[in-house]
Amino acid sequence: MRTNTISAIVTTVRRGQKYTEANRTLAARTAAALGIPNVPRGNDSLEELRAAYGVDAALVARRGLLTLVTAEGELFFHPGMSHLRIKNLLLGHGDHLVSALGLVEGMHVLDCTLGTGADAIVESFAVGAQGTVTALESNPLIAAVIADGLAHATGDNYEMHAAMRRITVHHADALTYLRAAETDSCDVVYFDPMFRRPLHESAGMNALRVLADSRALTEETIAEARRVARLRVVMKERRESAEFERLGFTHITGGKYSRIAYGVMEL
Repeated sequence: MRTNTISAIVTTVRRGQKYTEANRTLAARTAAALGIPNVPRGNDSLEELRAAYGVDAALVARRGLLTLVTAEGELFFHPGMSHLRIKNLLLGHGDHLVSALGLVEGMHVLDCTLGTGADAIVESFAVGAQGTVTALESNPLIAAVIADGLAHATGDNYEMHAAMRRITVHHADALTYLRAAETDSCDVVYFDPMFRRPLHESAGMNALRVLADSRALTEETIAEARRVARLRVVMKERRESAEFERLGFTHITGGKYSRIAYGVMEL
């Protein structure tokens, strides 16, 4: 198992830029939770602070939310396309992930790769208030940013807002978590591993990519997922990926013209 080493500080916006008590409280709470320095910002740039403390990243409390700043870009919580996907579901148009997972109200989902959180939001909406979504993120900095956003950012509508609040985030390695989980303890297990070649470049995705777990899924991880899930194990990958065959996914589904697809194991 790879251990994620935290090389980061926590700080706030520069003095005079809405340096509110809420930002100070968020910075202090985050630093205590992660066990990393809470650094007064003053008028220093983030580059100066990272160099002074010898770290690769800075978590910045701004506007009451966290932003992860690295040399490659900034990662902050944003629901992405989840609001449009939820709108489509409300209109009865469906969603490829929801179909692949076979989600209905009341189901229990284990999402082993939280990432930006967009898929987890859609999953949470689909299973409703009687269902649960537990999302894992192996990098503690990414987990802190996305968990804080899910808990405190405002959704575009009530359904999305409620779905965000229902997601439970754990900083955990997927295989370690699965090994400790009880047999048949959830309905479906979902994996969205980091693509070896990105579909698109952006400052946020670049910041995510440099810190995210880039290891390929192992046969043991899939075997543990099959033990823990009652109904399905699903993996998202590029449509042409050899990972489907390597890991035993023979049923491939998704949008006909989409560059991504979902491998589905019925249990």
